[in-house]
Parts: sequence; C-alpha cells; structure tokens
Amino acid sequence: MRILFIYPNINTQVGFNYGISYMSGFLKEKGIATGLLNINEKLGYPLDLARIKRDVLEFKPDMIGFSVLTNQYKYALEIARDIKEYLDVPILFGGIHVTMDPVKTLMQDEVDLICVGEGEEAVAELLTTGNPAGVRNIGRKENGRPVIEPLRPYTDIIELPFKDYEVFDFQKVIDAKDGWVGLTASRGCPFRCTYCLNHRIIEIYKASGHMPRGYIRRHTVDQMIEEIQYLLQNYSRITMFIFDDDIFTFDKVWLKEFTERYRSITDIPFVCNAHVRIFDDETAYLLKNAGCRIIKFGLESGSDRMRRKVLQRYMSNKHIEDAFATAEKYALHTSAFVMFGLPYETIEDIHETIELLAVIKPGRFRWSLFFPFIGTKACSIAESSGQIDLERMEQLDNFTDETCMKLGADVDLYCDKVKSLLCAFVNARSGGQYTEGYRRLVDEIESMDLKTWQDKKENIFKMVENLNEEMEKSGGLYYTVKYNPFMGVRSDWKDDSISS
Repeated sequence: MRILFIYPNINTQVGFNYGISYMSGFLKEKGIATGLLNINEKLGYPLDLARIKRDVLEFKPDMIGFSVLTNQYKYALEIARDIKEYLDVPILFGGIHVTMDPVKTLMQDEVDLICVGEGEEAVAELLTTGNPAGVRNIGRKENGRPVIEPLRPYTDIIELPFKDYEVFDFQKVIDAKDGWVGLTASRGCPFRCTYCLNHRIIEIYKASGHMPRGYIRRHTVDQMIEEIQYLLQNYSRITMFIFDDDIFTFDKVWLKEFTERYRSITDIPFVCNAHVRIFDDETAYLLKNAGCRIIKFGLESGSDRMRRKVLQRYMSNKHIEDAFATAEKYALHTSAFVMFGLPYETIEDIHETIELLAVIKPGRFRWSLFFPFIGTKACSIAESSGQIDLERMEQLDNFTDETCMKLGADVDLYCDKVKSLLCAFVNARSGGQYTEGYRRLVDEIESMDLKTWQDKKENIFKMVENLNEEMEKSGGLYYTVKYNPFMGVRSDWKDDSISS
C-alpha cells in the first residue's frame, strides 16, 4: 500500500507538520510506503496544479491524505478537485480543520474519507483493511449521508516510532527556516483557552467515552535525547531547537531530568513555551543552565476584561509582570504573543495591550489578528457578537496580514494602525529615553481619519525608520520590526542568527 500526503501551506510561513511526520513514521513501520508534497512557495513548491499532477502520478498512490488547516482548506479542496479529474483513488482529509468541522468537510464532493482526531492507528488500519466501515476515527459517506465512527482512545505517544523527518526533505526545511528545528515532547495542554483547539478536542473525545486525564502525554527524556542526537547526526546547519509543546515547562520533574541531559549532548540553544502562572525561579534557572535562549509566553491581551470574557485566560497583569521579571533576572530573552481584533474589543482594550508590553518590556513580541477558528468557543463568541465578515473569512490565508472581524469603523481603523506600527506604539509608551519622537508621531497617527491614514501610511513607515535610526545612534532602547512583519525585537538583541 502507498499513501501520498499533501500539505498545503501557502502564502504563510514555512511549517513542519508534526502530524504527518508521526503518521509517516508509524505507517512505514507497518510496511506502508509514504510520500509527501509539501506545498509552500518558500520551499520552491508553489501551488502549481500541473506540477502536483506530475508528482501524484509518478508516486502512484493507493490513497491521498491531506493535512488541513482552516486557512488552507480552500487550497486543499482546489487540489483535491483537480486530482479527481485524473486519478481514481480515495482522498482522505485529516488535520485540525477536519477535527473541528468533520461533517461539513466529509460532505464536500472532493472528499471521500476523513480522519477525526489522532490518525496514526486509524489510517494504518484503514490502509491495511481497505474498508473504512468500523475503523474508529474514520468518517465515510453511505448513500450520501455522513457516517463517522467513534474515536479510539488517545494514542500512547511513548509507543510511537520515531517521527519521519526524511519524508519532508528536512534539510531544505532547516535551511528555509534559518537553522531552526522544531520538536515536540508532548501532546495536549492543561488550559482551555477559547481560541485554541484543545478544549474542543477534549469535548470530542469525552463524547466518545474517553476521559480527558489521558490527554496530556509526554515522551520520555530518553526518547527526546535520542531524537535530538539523530537530528544532529543526520542534518547540518542547525542553529536552534524550538520546542513547540503548548507548555514545555509544565512537568517540572521531567524538565529537571531533560535539562540535565540536554546540556550534556549539545550546546545548541533552544526555545520553548511557558505559562506565566507556572513559571518560577527554579524553572528559569533550569532552562538558563541548559542553554535556553528564548522563553515564550502567550499573553494575547493586556485587557483583563478581554482575557476573561473572550479568551478564558485567567491570569492577572501581576502574574505576567512577575513572570517576565523572573525571566529577565536569569537573562532569558522573552517573547510575548498578543492579538488584536478580538470580539467586543474596544480601543481602550487595545491601549491596555500596548501599555502592558511597554511595562514588561519583553525581548520581543509577536502579534496577530484574531481569527475565529471553526469549532472553538471563541468562534461561537465571535458569531454571537455579529462581528464576523464571513465572506472575508473564507478568503484569508493567514491571521497576520488581514482580519475578518468588523468591530466598528473606529476600532477597525485603530486595529489597522496598531497592527501596522505596533513597535512605534510601544516605543511611544515605554517611557524610555529619546522616545519623544515616537510619542509625537503616535499622537498624530491616532488623530488621523481613515482617508488620511491611508494616504500617509507609506510615508509614516519611512518616518518610523528615521526615528529608529536616530534611536540607534543615541543608544536608546527601542523596538523595531525584525525577521518578519509581525515581530518587534528589542534593540539590545544583537544576535542576528536568531529569529522567529
């Protein structure tokens, strides 16, 4: 049996799909051949239906499996529709979008089968038996109606074979990401933020009779050390490991063992995610001593009202300030994630986010625009608000360039200003030396109506560049856009080899 995976990842950052890598490794151990079309223009593979056709026919698959994110769903359907014109094999859709919206996905003409939830065991059984009936996690059509089997228990990730890096042409991915290599040591998250998929996945599994206590699973330290050693031995130009676990620091016993072992095998720095409510001196010390370079925290909003009413992130600004101060004490470079354009968000809420960034002074911050991912509580909240532009929502490829939310003319305009020039807004409120120019410019920007803003926007970018040059000469501390258009980096960060 042969399965060809297709991963549309178009007009966005280069990604590494952990689901495909796990699944490919599992299937290969079962004697099933796998292949992958990793469609991303930054990897030299744009959306080219003629090229895809050549590659599909050359592989001769018995099944084609798409891993689908919501923003890429339209591209997946386009590619699948075209494949149907020249090849008669089952097309299976899986991934986050399918798990969040299974019935609608299954009923698309381009889709024959779906996989809900974790797919390693389900897809292996499907390919081995050749019959989707009774295969847990798999959905099919019968007489034009959707039939979705119950879910099987959570996969014990300790029992899974090695992730398959080879299927990704992984050296090309490493080079495209400037030497950054992603890793996952666990699955699951203890928190239930409304905009994230975790709460919905738990609800789906509970409905199939599986308790959420088995949701958070972690590889052994031995497994992670072996994986890192494999990568170091088989690939070159690795400059940074980034642990993409939702909360890498959650299990302190595991963390202690891992950090001791990590520093004995490599001096390559690493990045990981933490949560401000479970971050203390001991955790900071362990990370720093092991070579952690950047610690990332999801803040999302500086408005306590937004965090509670919309996001269900129950932490205070004091929790946030303390966590960043602790990281700073141990010389850990901090990264803060924030978003704008939330349902019910006001200009004052956005002010509070800017003010919080100015107070905590992270090493860097990244921002995005709220996107109501289908199936999440945040999507339901946004739908209740009546503030989603559904037509625009279907057109978006990512959640950094534009928004599908319509919060009112004044808020929409302010969101666009802040999204375009967040570094300048934070500099203006930082209270730092030599920042008066930013304060004057931001005052002017805030007073602009829509037409004036649109007319002067490009010129304002140049004005900000001039202010940045003056700050650099004066030696003042400030933020400037670096590495990508939605990241602000503090000027005392000098290592140009470290990005993301």
